[in-house]
This record gives sequence, C-alpha cells and structure tokens, in this order.
Amino acid sequence: MKNKGSAFPYTVWMVIFIVVPLLLVVYFAFTKQVPVLPDGTIYVAGEEWDEEADDAMEGVDAEDGDYAAEDGEGADDWDDEDGENGEDDEEDGDEDGDEDEDDEDDEDEIPLDTITVFTLDNISSVGRFAPVFMRSVMLAAIAAIICLIICYPISYIISRSGANRQRTFLMLVILPMWMNFLLRTYAWMTLLENNGLINRALGAIGLGPLRMINTGGAVVLGMVYNYMAFMILPLYAIMTKIDITTIEAARDLGADSRKVFTRVVLPLSVPGIKTGITMVFVPAVSTFIISRMLGGGGNLLIGDLIDLQFLGNAYNPNLGAAISIALMILILLCMSLFNQFGSEEEMEGALL
Repeated sequence: MKNKGSAFPYTVWMVIFIVVPLLLVVYFAFTKQVPVLPDGTIYVAGEEWDEEADDAMEGVDAEDGDYAAEDGEGADDWDDEDGENGEDDEEDGDEDGDEDEDDEDDEDEIPLDTITVFTLDNISSVGRFAPVFMRSVMLAAIAAIICLIICYPISYIISRSGANRQRTFLMLVILPMWMNFLLRTYAWMTLLENNGLINRALGAIGLGPLRMINTGGAVVLGMVYNYMAFMILPLYAIMTKIDITTIEAARDLGADSRKVFTRVVLPLSVPGIKTGITMVFVPAVSTFIISRMLGGGGNLLIGDLIDLQFLGNAYNPNLGAAISIALMILILLCMSLFNQFGSEEEMEGALL
C-alpha cells in the first residue's frame, strides 16, 4: 500500500505532461476546421451556393444594407459640412466605396462560422513529406554512428582512469552543456560561415574558402557536437561496471587485445551502446534549430516541417499534429528494429 501511495505523484505527472498532450496531438491530427453556412451546411470552396443558402444569407445582407445606408447618410452630412474639400472627398469616397464593395463581396463569399469534423486528410497528407522523413532519419543515423565511433574509446579511457581523473573528464564532458544550446550552435555558425575562422585559416595557407555552412555535413557536425555527451555518459556508466578481473582473466587464458575487446568488452557494453544511440538519434531526428541555423533552407528536417505548421506562414496545426504522430511512430519503429539486434541473452551466450 505504501508503494502505491508513493507512486501517485509520478502517475499524476505522467497523466498531465504525457497522456494529456498526447491525446491533444491525436485529436488535432484526426480533425480539421471546415467552414459552414448560416443554415448549418458545410461550405465547399468552388461550389456555388444554392437558393436555400441565399435565403439564409438574406437577413445578413439586409443588416449589411442597413449599415451601408447609415454610412451613406453620414457621408452626405460630411460633404455638406466640408464643401471646400469636395473633390478630395469624392475621390476618397470612391476608393472607400470600392473597398466597401470588395469587403461586401468577401463577406458574401466567406462563411460565418467553422466546425470541427473528423478526417483522415491530415494523415494521408503526411506521405507528401517522405523525402523530409528520409533525410532526417539518414542524417540522425549518421550523427549517431559518428558519435559512437568517437565516444566509445573516450568512454573506455575515462572508465579506466583514476577516480580524480574520472571526475575531471566528466566535468569537461558536461561543461559545454551548461552553455545555452542556441549559443553553441551560433558558435559553429561563426566557425563554418564563408568568412568564418576556418575559411580564413584555410585561405591563409592557400586552400581557399570552402562551402561548409548550409550543407548536410554542417547539420551532422552540429548534431555530433551537441549530442556527444548523450553518448559518452551511458557508455561510461556501463563500462565502469565491467570488472577489471574479467579482462585480466581473459588475458590469462591467452586472449590478445583484439579478442579481449571483441569477446569481453564489446558484448558487456552493448546496453550502453543501445542507450547512447537512442539518446542521440531521438533528439537528432526531431531537431530544427541545428538544421535551420547550420543547414539553411536546403536541408529541411522533420522538426523544421512541424515548426512551420505551428509557427510559420503555413499555419496548419492539424497537419503538424499528424506529422508529429508519424514522427513518433517512425522513432518507435527504428528503436524496436534496433533492439532486435544483440539481446542480452545472446551476449551472455557469446561470453560462455
């Protein structure tokens, strides 16, 4: 009973910050706003209104006409009082009249209200962005592999160092994360731009400026730099649990360094590899700041696409929610596929 009571705050937290937002995303993904006529019928763009719709709009037109008449009377009084500027007033009146006519036409064409209806159009429209999904997965996978290649030896070296050195190395790994994510990305913009420090150094030795900014390579570089710590920490945590006596026993049995690594160290560090790849791949595939600042408009990723639907000129939160659901499903599929390889039971069998 005590355990259930202690878990209650975590349950409330999960409901508020996980379940409720997820339900809202699903709601928006499977609904859309459609315009309706005053009689309650759904208005479809491009279709002519029928007689019933015209009858329903008569009351609205009459009210608009009354307002127009009142405006006309006020305009006559204004002309009588200010006759000196009659010509200017007539020109302004003509322009205002044209604008009023355009506004009335717009009012006649635009329905008065909208309703929410169930639809699968948002989900079916996600397929149009398949190239963006493929590009995001490819760049995120490349970044995760590069992080693994770089961080694996670093994590092993840290795990085999003394206690004081381990604390120092871990502080150096975590230290860049204390700086704002946006500032770190801006720093790489300064280094990679056409007149940046790297191109200036290359120009000084005669190699000339290279196009490094607004490329896929720059996006991968930004992902590797910003998410490298997420690979080092889980690898370090699992490698510190590898008993040194296990490695010494393998050497005593005649295993060389290559066999010790492939038959002992690598199998025992597989859980850390899985965790590290997951922690790098998930934020990399959904990022939008890195691709926007280092990739330019030619390297649009899923995160940029979702951002445009909610905050951009293409404002369409329903489509953005559908893309978000597709992204979650894609990540779950990638992670489940990755977890099929190298299960713990197989690793234990390899050790035996």
